[in-house]
Amino acid sequence: MSKFEQSSNCGATYLSLATIPLLGVVLVAQSLVEAMMELGEASEEVFRGDRLPILNFPDSEPKEEVS
Repeated sequence: MSKFEQSSNCGATYLSLATIPLLGVVLVAQSLVEAMMELGEASEEVFRGDRLPILNFPDSEPKEEVS
């Protein structure tokens, strides 16, 4: 076997060993994106006001006392 064939086999081995972790990173990134999208939609629901309590504010005009 020549030196070129050995280096070619070595490169193919490294490529095959690097493929599985790379696919794992892609799958984790995809799951992370989906989780962030769901979190964003949930926060929109909170800030929309469906789940916020109704606050009773005092009148903005002060009442005059009768003496």
